[in-house]
Amino acid sequence: MKSDVEELMPRLLPVEFGAAAEDLDLNGPPRNPREYLRQVQLEASLCPEVVVAQIDPKKLKKKQTINASVSVFCLKVAGCRAAPEGFSPSLSWQQHQVGNFSHVRQSITKNRDHWSSNILDDDVQMPELTDEEGWKRFCLGETVYAGASSGQTEAEPEPLLDYSKVGYPPFLTIVSRLNQSTVLMVLEVLICWFEEHEFVPQLGRWLYALLACLEKPLLPESHSSIRQLARRCAQLRSTLESQEDEKLPALNLLICLVARYFEQNDLADQPE
Repeated sequence: MKSDVEELMPRLLPVEFGAAAEDLDLNGPPRNPREYLRQVQLEASLCPEVVVAQIDPKKLKKKQTINASVSVFCLKVAGCRAAPEGFSPSLSWQQHQVGNFSHVRQSITKNRDHWSSNILDDDVQMPELTDEEGWKRFCLGETVYAGASSGQTEAEPEPLLDYSKVGYPPFLTIVSRLNQSTVLMVLEVLICWFEEHEFVPQLGRWLYALLACLEKPLLPESHSSIRQLARRCAQLRSTLESQEDEKLPALNLLICLVARYFEQNDLADQPE
């Protein structure tokens, strides 16, 4: 007589067996597909219909408490520090910046082949991919890079424009030559530098340009880097003493692009 389970569950692989199948040895290997399916049926019939797991309530309670604490901690550090009153940009300003940024990205994509084919000036020596210190000097300039340890954050005026001193701007002929691996690497290097130093104009220009070259959908490491950037901008913004500080628009812009364009919505500034 068929069991209740056999009556209720349809056979996905119906196989008919003769009387000899009752003498099948489960300890031996099946010799053909029919014997294999019969072994599976017989093994299933030997399994209990209900299995009760033996769990120590004390151990379970302890693990649940630890996991809950970790989850709460992660939620607390995930977002950006709220802007001081009056320091947060309006929603219309953020939408306008996202629109401008989108046009810049489209222009770079459309003209990448044209700009990358242009010959660089003789004095432009781009660093090797793995030369992190070289990229800091290239983007920020020797004056900022060398003066960072002594607290200097702005390049001193030069009698003649010397890009090795003040940093090479992110010209289209330069950024168009960077593949995605290089874009992400340089972005990570500059963000790590920013974690330990103040904001300077050279840094802002390069961060904007690299974000404009960052392709979507983002890789996991890209998500982590740009979120780190937004949090650092928000942390620095919270220390500003005046709404007239020249760093405020740049910090707001970078937070806006990360949150609104790259869809990290939990980091977005909300209208006051």
